[in-house]
Amino acid sequence: MIVYLALLDFAGAAALLLWGVRMVQTGVQRAFGPRLRTVLTAALRWRLNAFLAGLGVTAILQSSTATGLMVTGLAAGGVVDLVPALAVMLGANVGTTLIVQVLSFDVARIAPGLIVVGFVMFRRATTRTRDLGRVAIGLGLMLMALQQLVGALAPFEKAPMLHDLLAAISAEPLIALLLAALLTWAAHSSVAVVLLVMSLAAHGVVPPKAAFVLVLGANLGTAVNPVLESAAGDDPAAKRLPIGNLLNRALGCAVALVLIPRLAPLAIALEPNAARAVADFHTGFNLVLAALFFPFIDPYARLLRRLLPAKHGQAEPSRPIYLNKSAIETPVVAIGAAAREALRMADVLDAMLQSLRDAFDKDDRKRIGEIKRMDDVLDKLNAAIKTYLMSIDPGAMTDADLRRAEQVLAFAINMEHAGDVVERNLASLVSKRLKRGLAFSKEGHAELSAMMERLTTNLHTAASVFMTDDPKAARLLASEKEAFRDIEAAATRTHFHRLREGRPESAETSSLHLDMLRELKRLNGHLVGAAAYPVLENQGELLPTRVRPAS
Repeated sequence: MIVYLALLDFAGAAALLLWGVRMVQTGVQRAFGPRLRTVLTAALRWRLNAFLAGLGVTAILQSSTATGLMVTGLAAGGVVDLVPALAVMLGANVGTTLIVQVLSFDVARIAPGLIVVGFVMFRRATTRTRDLGRVAIGLGLMLMALQQLVGALAPFEKAPMLHDLLAAISAEPLIALLLAALLTWAAHSSVAVVLLVMSLAAHGVVPPKAAFVLVLGANLGTAVNPVLESAAGDDPAAKRLPIGNLLNRALGCAVALVLIPRLAPLAIALEPNAARAVADFHTGFNLVLAALFFPFIDPYARLLRRLLPAKHGQAEPSRPIYLNKSAIETPVVAIGAAAREALRMADVLDAMLQSLRDAFDKDDRKRIGEIKRMDDVLDKLNAAIKTYLMSIDPGAMTDADLRRAEQVLAFAINMEHAGDVVERNLASLVSKRLKRGLAFSKEGHAELSAMMERLTTNLHTAASVFMTDDPKAARLLASEKEAFRDIEAAATRTHFHRLREGRPESAETSSLHLDMLRELKRLNGHLVGAAAYPVLENQGELLPTRVRPAS
């Protein structure tokens, strides 16, 4: 019975450690997430800056996985080159060791103080203060968990079964490495696993040699998640960065595993304290690995491009590319991925408008079928983006994250509705004209063609406003709604004027013309609602109604 209670204490302390790590990560992401992403993106031009940015961002986030997801999305989309992206990952691997270094010292006494300070900050009204309070509470819980782990291990010090198990692990380093890698993959945190190993080593439960092997496994396991869970689609090129990082660490672990018998005595001689020795080995491994690989990033990137060439040919257009499941834990990354996917919808709608113009101007019936297929793509992408955004924990998002998620959702919904207008209404009207052999007047055809061209320009503006949140561009796009009303009114007056003059235009053609004018204006309204209105509403520049108040 005592053994079972001790196991329960150990499991509870380990769970508390994982929860503390999560609180630190979510607190930092809420407080600095968008700013960290901006810093990381700006530093991706030069490899040395990229390395330092990866180190600094990961040291703050305490998650090399979160940093990796940020840069993987940029690299997969072709925004940044593979070389600086690899440099970021080398820096991220070093950055994640810094918190282990800090907690390897005897700082457990400050845990209650951190929790008290964090609680006071969390009760404050300011969002940033609350987030930093969450970080302080998380650090306090981590320190308390480490202290409890040491106490929970006491009953196992002289347990024969445990010593037999550890002896078996020590005799098979490869099994120990794989077990630690599996545990790290399941926990999604190399920091928590290394801290756990550090506690085991400090209490003498795990010998130094076995502890170092377990640390190698933790370093390997943290690189597995991005490979398994990244949304790279069918293109192998999008997997270059996570696979490159995994191969880098696997090679380093293989070499270090061979050298462990010689490295272990040297590490203990330099640092007799077992916990500090584990932390130093963890940091030293990543520093040496970064130093060895950094000069060879260029040839390594060329090798990855050769091993993982870009896929040629047409991929399934309705399959999401950027909706990375493993990014759900990091809202700022997940929302950015959803935004990039939403931009794909704008590209599909752009292609639909071009097909509509070809069908209208060139009487190309084949374009009607293409429009229907592309509308199906919009429907599927919109559904995927909705499901993805709804899977993000609202409690992990800041107010800014929630607003941005609502903007992405509004953009995607309006793109899908705009596609319905093109496919169900405009394409049907063009098809009806072609089937019945109807012809617009020269002036009427020119009016409709000019409106379609203006719609394409407005779609490009909407995509730009969606990404930049620029109030000036948003006002410019919003003004297009009034412009389209004026265009429709003027075109309607001109159209009736031609009818009164007795122009050779049938009543059926007249009705078709006016229907197209109304649908084009309706389509423009979706573009304005997709991008301009959310920005103007956040700026407090959107009026509640156009109707004059009653006197």
